[in-house]
Amino acid sequence: MGENKHKIGLLTATSLVVGNMIGVGIFVLPAILAGYGSISIMGWLFTAGGALLLAKIFSNLSKIVVSKSGGPYVYSKEGFGDFVGFFVAWGYWIACWVSNGAIAIAIIGAFSFFFPVLSENPLYSVSLGLFFIWFFTWINSRGIKESGRVQLITTIIKILPLLFIIFIGIFFFKLENFPSFNLTGENDFTTLSSVAAITLYAFLGIECATIPAADIKNPAKNVPRATMLGTLIVTFLYIMGTIVLFGIVPIETLQNSPAPFAEAAEVMGGKYGGYFVAIGVIISGLGVLNGWILVTGQISKATAVDDLFPRIFKRENKKGAPVMGFVIGGALSSIVMLMNYTEGLVDQFEFIGKLTVLTALIPYLFAAAAYALIVFERRLKMKSKAKIVILSGLGFLYSLWAIYGSGEETVYYGFLLLLLGIPVYILMKWGKTKEQ
Repeated sequence: MGENKHKIGLLTATSLVVGNMIGVGIFVLPAILAGYGSISIMGWLFTAGGALLLAKIFSNLSKIVVSKSGGPYVYSKEGFGDFVGFFVAWGYWIACWVSNGAIAIAIIGAFSFFFPVLSENPLYSVSLGLFFIWFFTWINSRGIKESGRVQLITTIIKILPLLFIIFIGIFFFKLENFPSFNLTGENDFTTLSSVAAITLYAFLGIECATIPAADIKNPAKNVPRATMLGTLIVTFLYIMGTIVLFGIVPIETLQNSPAPFAEAAEVMGGKYGGYFVAIGVIISGLGVLNGWILVTGQISKATAVDDLFPRIFKRENKKGAPVMGFVIGGALSSIVMLMNYTEGLVDQFEFIGKLTVLTALIPYLFAAAAYALIVFERRLKMKSKAKIVILSGLGFLYSLWAIYGSGEETVYYGFLLLLLGIPVYILMKWGKTKEQ
C-alpha cells in the first residue's frame, strides 16, 4: 500500500485523458464545421476512427512497456533507440509548453465574457494569464495526487455543459435547422479531408495516461483502460454535441457564432443557460492547463531519467514531483504567453504555434511503428502477429496522413524545429560518454 500512496487510480487517469483532450477549442469548433455542412459528422467519425486506432496502439504498448513513464517517448525509444526517442521527446516537450502559453491566452478570452476589461487592458490580461500558469505549476509541484484531484474535478465540471446540450438539447432539435450535406462547392472527398484535418487536433491527448505511467496504480491494467475509456467518452461528446448543436441553432447563426454552445444553451435555458456554458468553457480551460502542465513535467523527467535531457529535469521534491521540470516549463509558457501581448511578436507567436502541430503528431507516427517492432524484437507471444502488423501499419498510415494534412509549410518548419534539438542531443551524448 505504501508505494501506492502518491499514485493515482483509474478514474483520475481517465480524467487526465478526457481533460487534456477537451480544451477550450471544442466549444467553438462546431461554428467552423457548420460552414462545411453536415458532412462534418462524417469527418468526426473518420477522425474518431483514427484516434481510437491510435488509442488501441497506446493501450497495447502500455501492457508491454509497463510502469515506465514517458508514453510516446519511451515507446519510440524502445522501438528505435535513443536518437528517435530523444527527438520524439524534444518535439513533444516543446509542443507542451508552447500549447500551455496558448491555453492561458484562451482562458483569458473566456474570462473576458464576464469581465470585458480583460480584452481592453493588456496588463490585466497578462497578470491573469501568468497567475494561472504559476498557480497550476504550484498545484503540480504538490504531487500527482493533488494535480490529479484538480484534474478530476475540472473534468467533471467541464463535461456537464456538453452533457446538458446533448441530453436536453434533443427536445429542442429541429430537423429544418440541420445544414445540407456539403456547403463548400468542393467535391465530397476534398471537403471530408478538410473537415477531418480540422477535427484531428481535438483528439490530441489520447496518449496522456501513458506519460505518467509509473505514477498510476496497477499501470498494466489502468493505463490501457484509461486510454480507451477516455477516448470513447470524448468521441461520444464531440460527435453527439455537434449533431445536437446543428439541430438547435440555425445554420446562419451558427456559422457566425463566437460561442455556439452558449448560443444553443440560451435557446434552451435563456441567458442563464449561456452563463452555464460560459463557466464550463472557463473550467475547461483551467483543467486542460493543469493537465498539460503535468504532462510537460512528466515527459521531461522521463527523458532526463534516461540521460537524454539535462539532469535538472529529473530533480524531485519530497512529494515525488519533478519540480524543476514544472518550473522551467512554466517559465517557457510564460514567455510564449507574453509574446502574444507584445505587438511586434504576435506573428511569431502564431508561427511557433503552427510548428508545434508537427511536433505533436510525430510521436504518434513513431509509437505506431514501434508497436510491431517491440513485439517482434522481444519475441512476445501474441495470438495473432498479423493483427499486430495491421494495427501498427494502419496507425502509422493514419499518423502519416495527419502530418501531411497539417500543410506543407507546417511540415517544413516543424522539421527545422526538430533539427534544433541536434546540438542538445550531441551535448547529452558527449556528457554521458565523458562520465563513463
